[in-house]
Formats: sequence, structure tokens, C-alpha cells
Amino acid sequence: MAFDYKKEYKEFYMPKNKPSIVKVPKMNYIAVRGKGNPNDLNGEYKNSIGLLYAIAFTIKMSYKGSHKIEGYFEYVVPPLEGFWWQDGMSGSIDYNRKDIMHFISVIRLPDFVTESDFAWAIEEATMKKKQDFSKVEFLTYDEGLCIQCMHIGSYNDEPTTVKLMHEYMKENGYVLDITDTRLHHEIYLSDPRKCDVK
Repeated sequence: MAFDYKKEYKEFYMPKNKPSIVKVPKMNYIAVRGKGNPNDLNGEYKNSIGLLYAIAFTIKMSYKGSHKIEGYFEYVVPPLEGFWWQDGMSGSIDYNRKDIMHFISVIRLPDFVTESDFAWAIEEATMKKKQDFSKVEFLTYDEGLCIQCMHIGSYNDEPTTVKLMHEYMKENGYVLDITDTRLHHEIYLSDPRKCDVK
């Protein structure tokens, strides 16, 4: 049976709908950076998702080809995630100004994937799909202590959930430390391309 990150690491991928504290360890990701309104049909965000999944599935299916990854085990591709920020908006996001959003779209990599395996996947996908994957990068991020909460609904309703997390943070003696290197982080348990993301 394939290893499923959502089931094995429920503390990260299946939080409750009330705020809680979690320590997120250092992880490696497939990443694409961009900016603009995530709802734009042909915008950078939608395009970034296609690039991510192409590389994710190239790595996942590598065992069927000639490139053998040491320590490989069969797994379910982890969910899409995203880091978001706006220039000049330290500690908060103006959800009415989606046009000035910056993002790093990511999909978690299994620990057995090295940077050389990643480089092979970029080359392999470029050759097979005849597509430019130069924007895709290998990203290591050590997030540390976080407050998280399940949000169900559209992006427009997200400020309510964020407010709950900020209140929980203050009540428990923590200080908001969102900066240009410590970013607002979202994990999507369903495909945002197929959801109401107004």
C-alpha cells in the first residue's frame, strides 16, 4: 500500500477547525515562485500548479524507468501547498488586493529525493513534455513552531480563520512573526483549481 503523507502526518495535513500549535520540521519541496491574482485563469499561479504536478509525478513514477532513486518507496503525491505574502504588508494580507500577491507554490518531496534526483526529474519532464521547467526549483524550508487551523470555504472567508489564529496566538503568549522569510502558509486538501476561490 502506498505511503500517504496526509494519513501518516495528520498533525500537519488534517488539523482541527480550531487553532492549535504545531512544530513543522525542515522539509524539501518542489517549488515555483510567482505573483498575481490566484484566480486569474491564465495567471502565474494556475500555471505554477501544472509545473509542480508534472515534476511530482515524474519523481513518483521514476521506479518504472531507468532512473532508480535510492531508498524509493511507493507513495501518494502530497497535497499542494503555498506560501503567500504582499510587499509592504508585514504580518498581514489584504485579501481585497489579490493582484499584489506573491507566492511560492510547493509540493512536499519525500526525504529520499536528493537534489541530483530532482535535477534528473526536471530534465526528464522537459524532454518528455517539451515544456519549460526552468522556473521549478528544489526548496528547503525549516518552518518551526506554527499556529494552524483548518479553513473550509473560499479565500474571501479566510480572514475570519486567520483572525482566530491571531487571537489564539495572543492568548497563549506568542507573538506574530510573519516576515519576508517567515511566510503565511496554506495547505490545500482539495484542488484549488476546482474550488470556489473567489
